[in-house]
Amino acid sequence: MLVFVTGASGFVGSQVVRRLLEKGHSVLALARSDVSAQKLEAQGIQVHRGNIEEPESLRSAVERADGVIHCAFNHENMATRFAQSAAEDLAATKFIGELLKGSNKPFIITHGLLVAKSGIELLETDAGESTGFAAIRAPSDRVMEELAHQCVRSMVVRLPPSVHGEGDKGFVPALIGIAKQKGVAAYVGDGSSHWAGVNVKDAAAAYVAALEKAPAGSRIHVVNSFTSMKEMAELIGRKTGLPVASIPSEKAGEHFGFFGHLVQIDLNISTTLTKKWTQWEPENGTLLEDMEKFYF
Repeated sequence: MLVFVTGASGFVGSQVVRRLLEKGHSVLALARSDVSAQKLEAQGIQVHRGNIEEPESLRSAVERADGVIHCAFNHENMATRFAQSAAEDLAATKFIGELLKGSNKPFIITHGLLVAKSGIELLETDAGESTGFAAIRAPSDRVMEELAHQCVRSMVVRLPPSVHGEGDKGFVPALIGIAKQKGVAAYVGDGSSHWAGVNVKDAAAAYVAALEKAPAGSRIHVVNSFTSMKEMAELIGRKTGLPVASIPSEKAGEHFGFFGHLVQIDLNISTTLTKKWTQWEPENGTLLEDMEKFYF
């Protein structure tokens, strides 16, 4: 296939591009900036200049492609801009979906596993939470379901809060930074809440497996490990020489800022249907293994 990939120069998207090429596909990569375009062209990858904040700029690439993988999302200033970024993402998703109606082409929408209710197993058949924090991204899941009934092989890839590996600038580096700033590697309560993770190369493999095999309307859960917040804090403490301590729930927001609520969610995610649909199996490091290898 010729696959149009948004977010192609990002942490996840760049690995998706690499995996697509390894599997014999061709890639048409969205580039917002000159720097991104040059980086992609240097790898021999076809570039389409555009921006998800301007959906019309995506039209010719979507119409040309045999399938679309939408990885792009503006992660800048998540504490203050998350809702705006989600709205821009939804507008781009709807625009791409409209162009693909009736084509039976695959369209992968990127979503997150924080739609899970704390402590309750999230199945691939579950739409997930649609209130609170999760409500901001919930509409894109509904778009996926609607498109699946309009002759689009639409699906959602649900990524865990930590997609980890070399070059990660997300949750794990933020947690390490908070520990260094506060002078303590902290966890909330007894630290038993579990954080889900997947190595970025395994995440990329799941995208491509879904593109090739997953049915319309499927939700793909991409997880290879569950790690307690206490285990993460202990590793950070050991690697940095900082003390490790529990803090009460009411102090989590003060200590962790934007992550105060998130570090208390106990994630339990099923991957049974994902593996049945795609034959995906993770092959790379767990969150703790990658933390040891790449983050200090």
